[in-house]
Amino acid sequence: MGQHRRTTPRRRFLAPTLLTALSAVTVAAVVTGMHSLSPSEATAASSPTRTSPSAAAPESPSAAAPTAAPAPASTSPLAEPTPSGTPTESGDTPTSTASPTPTEAPTPTKAPGTRAPNLGSTAAAPATSESSTVGALFTGSVAAGNHFCTASVVHSATGNLLLTAAHCLTSTDGVVFAPGYRDGTAPYGTWQVTAIHTTTGWSQKGDVDEDFAILETAPSNGRKVEDVVGANRLGTDEPFGATVRLYGYPADSDSPSLCTNTTDKQASYQRVISCPSYPAGTSGGPWINTATGDVVGTIGGYQQGGDTDDVSYSAYFDHTIATLYSQAEAAAS
Repeated sequence: MGQHRRTTPRRRFLAPTLLTALSAVTVAAVVTGMHSLSPSEATAASSPTRTSPSAAAPESPSAAAPTAAPAPASTSPLAEPTPSGTPTESGDTPTSTASPTPTEAPTPTKAPGTRAPNLGSTAAAPATSESSTVGALFTGSVAAGNHFCTASVVHSATGNLLLTAAHCLTSTDGVVFAPGYRDGTAPYGTWQVTAIHTTTGWSQKGDVDEDFAILETAPSNGRKVEDVVGANRLGTDEPFGATVRLYGYPADSDSPSLCTNTTDKQASYQRVISCPSYPAGTSGGPWINTATGDVVGTIGGYQQGGDTDDVSYSAYFDHTIATLYSQAEAAAS
């Protein structure tokens, strides 16, 4: 954000001969009854002036030695989902290969920031191949009102990785992912979360510019999550002014919300979007670029997603998340 600047007027000094002449004129004026400056005129002449506020141009994300993003995206998930009809549970015992995770995050708050140019419109997301890659995170049973955050399947060679916000969870205990969750049912089944991968910037300092996490999942009934519902490719170093589809599961709703709007730059490493009715529970929801099909953000980042339901934020996806993704993929192999 720019800083206001205060200017100080320069004082000009007169030559000695001119000062002598002016002194004589002033004495003569007093003698003959001429008036000098009025009090208001004197005040105006001596008060400092202030420039109009001006915002400094935001710093562009660092381009130093960026890590190449994963393979180019298609505009649709990589596999068509095949509903199982009834929810299933993975019987695998969860294990964790995650890097250290932060302490329990505080309740998300949002602070006013730069808004995207236009307020989009939000509605229930239709059941599509893309929306089936988005799901809710649960602790315990998959039941109405029991979900706490949103996640989505991200394409990987291992076929078992999810993307969410780092502030969403600090433990894998009892956490399951239900893609395409609607109205109390998991049409494709559920997958146990077995590991959380975050950056050291987040785990050690809670850096909001690194508020993203890659989750590992165990097979469910012998099937990997990507093989069942497909996935979205990770997009990095994409323009701030992208049009995206924003998904999320509000905590008080049992169906996902969808809003399409253009994103903007809130800070050097933060995106912002205006979409109404994205309250608690939508954290971790993916920002899917309508032009490339890449997932270029996840609700979180600045003030853990924002302090109003109508404005959401995401940490910018660059070489930092690309490196994290590669580490998670290697660990899951």
